[in-house]
Amino acid sequence: MRLFDNADYDFLSKWRISFSISAVFVLTGLALLAVRGLNTSIEFTGGTALEIHAIDPGLRTAEIRSTLAAAGITGAEIQTFGAEDEFIIRARLDPRVEASEESAQETAAAVRLALDEAYGPEAYEVRSFDAVGPKVGSELRERTLLALLLAAGAIFLVIWFRYEWRFSLAAVLATVHDVVTTIAFISILNLEVSLVVVAALLTIMGYSLNDTIVTFDRVRENLKKYKRQNIYDILNRSINETLPRTVLTSGTTLGALIALLILGGPIIRPFAWVMTFGVITGTFSSIFIASPVLWAVERRWPGEDVRGVRTISPKGAPAAT
Repeated sequence: MRLFDNADYDFLSKWRISFSISAVFVLTGLALLAVRGLNTSIEFTGGTALEIHAIDPGLRTAEIRSTLAAAGITGAEIQTFGAEDEFIIRARLDPRVEASEESAQETAAAVRLALDEAYGPEAYEVRSFDAVGPKVGSELRERTLLALLLAAGAIFLVIWFRYEWRFSLAAVLATVHDVVTTIAFISILNLEVSLVVVAALLTIMGYSLNDTIVTFDRVRENLKKYKRQNIYDILNRSINETLPRTVLTSGTTLGALIALLILGGPIIRPFAWVMTFGVITGTFSSIFIASPVLWAVERRWPGEDVRGVRTISPKGAPAAT
């Protein structure tokens, strides 16, 4: 990446533009979220779970999914467990109807009818079916939120221990930015939120943090190396010095994710969409969110513990309240 060997871009001067772009995007996504809500999967809303054994060797995950979709049972989740001919089918006929024994029987009957018409009743056997109640979904939502909060708290404490609270606050706010913008992205595309998507959100938090830490490591080094420079110039210098690594890491990761988007099936595609956007917003935030926030915090509460002198910033920094 010799193109960026001598990069000298004034990234921090673009903080108003970057903040505005993020604000518009987030507000659009949250407005759509308020109007139509999240498109949650059966894991969160409840439905019917069927365990079937495939006798016909042609009965596979993709075939079952397409058969059910053709019969009007959309959004069904099909997974193998144990042997390749053992499947769990999670489906629902009407998302507005609460899961119950009656709705489980209706869904099981619809699934059987679709498979009978496509393959015949001798091609499989239903070993069990049961209703997955909304209580399970409620517990999953609570645990998902708890996992995100614990991850953010752990990030704050680790960075505080490694650097200082100013760096920690900037990194956590940048990570929160990435999670919120990704949720807005999910809302805009109306992607189905499943446990796989939740896993993507947690992965994005780690990716964003890693990218931010690389920049902050260089900031810490440059604070000691260039003691006469103000924090504005040091932040810009650090971003430019880590730019080749940022572009290479993001570019190679995006290449793999784009391959998943193109070649992956419908189950993995929401994960690939969320991860692709997460890499983009994580790279964006490490340059245009985390560093301006650190600049604002240092301007409001100048620190002496990093390099032994007070860090004085030029005017024009984003307001810190």
